[in-house]
Amino acid sequence: MRPHLTVEQRQLALRLKARGLSLREIGPHGGLFASRCGADRASCLPAAGPPPWVGARAGAADAGDQEITIGLRTGQSFTQIAARLGKAVSTVSREVAGNGGREQYRAWRADQRAREQARRPKTPKLACPQLAAQVAAWLEGWWSLVQISRRLQIEYPGDPMMRVSHETIHQALWRCCVGRSQQAGRLIR
Repeated sequence: MRPHLTVEQRQLALRLKARGLSLREIGPHGGLFASRCGADRASCLPAAGPPPWVGARAGAADAGDQEITIGLRTGQSFTQIAARLGKAVSTVSREVAGNGGREQYRAWRADQRAREQARRPKTPKLACPQLAAQVAAWLEGWWSLVQISRRLQIEYPGDPMMRVSHETIHQALWRCCVGRSQQAGRLIR
């Protein structure tokens, strides 16, 4: 059975995670987990820099969700919460209103809702076999993605299913390459 963290330790861990630290980097702070760093805890901290991008929302991110929850539970106004987050009051107000209001707002629920809204249920454009075959043929001929996208508009002017942007082709190639490299990594291990 794993040890339970206090509320303060949990909040500290979530704040550090929102700054981009890994669990191994978070461990030495505040005695959260067993430290592998020894006596010199400062050596475990990453180099200073901007935190990595964490989510697909323009509003509050994961750490912001936690701060909003803490602020609401302590009875702070939206203005006070927004000032602490460095966000507009309207952003905080919209975040709380969209996730159950002052009484029902929970950070985990807000994050879950944001992830659900960010998902794209539609099938990929390149799932069409005819389109995929045409794009693959032109890629084998060393055409650029922009050339392929523009040529599709010329070749198939009345068929919207045979149109695809160069960004969509790029994303499909990226997913394919990343998926193959991950599979190869599992086979090597």
